[in-house]
Amino acid sequence: MAISKSERVSARVTPQVYNVLTQAAELSGATMNQFLVQSALEKAQSVIEQERVINMNIKSASAFFKAIDKPPEPSRKLKNAVKSYKKRLPHVED
Repeated sequence: MAISKSERVSARVTPQVYNVLTQAAELSGATMNQFLVQSALEKAQSVIEQERVINMNIKSASAFFKAIDKPPEPSRKLKNAVKSYKKRLPHVED
């Protein structure tokens, strides 16, 4: 049987913030700890999701997919960079 470990999280808040959190926890039918953990988890998941998703307007999306479908020819600078890279790492093949 797996043993789960819990970590402690604590915060100091003003009485006004504490009162608002207490009221919200009571209204949602949760304990203060349940409410805080669930709220913090939802916010954390939202922040992570916002960092993983790329939002584009129609014009930007169209340009992006066009570039994927028909990429431009590599520039001389890019070709030289690839050659330089391959010289430093001879195991890299074409």
